Amino acid sequence: MEPLIKYVQEKYIAKKEFPKFGAGDTLTVYYEIKEGNKTRTQFFKGVVIQVRGTGATKTFTIRKMSGDVGVERVFPVNMPALQKIEVNRKGKVRRARIYYFRKLRGKKARIKDANTFN
Repeated sequence: MEPLIKYVQEKYIAKKEFPKFGAGDTLTVYYEIKEGNKTRTQFFKGVVIQVRGTGATKTFTIRKMSGDVGVERVFPVNMPALQKIEVNRKGKVRRARIYYFRKLRGKKARIKDANTFN
């Protein structure tokens, strides 16, 4: 059954080219929102908490602070409304899933820039 699923995913699901990113990177994700018969583009800028899955089922979670409230959003990579992804900063973290980032506030919530390291 698994080869059949893989065949259908490769054949019928449109693949989009996005830059490589991982946990700790700061991204801006542009996606389309439909309101009635109008569509508009909205963006979500935040830090990648995790990247999960492979192929057509790959998802990534982004967290941003909106005032004092943390907002997280999960984006499937093959979502049709996803227009583009920009990598604003590459972050240096030692884990693939940085759930501890949820508890950090203020200066402790800063992630070091990966370009300053060798």
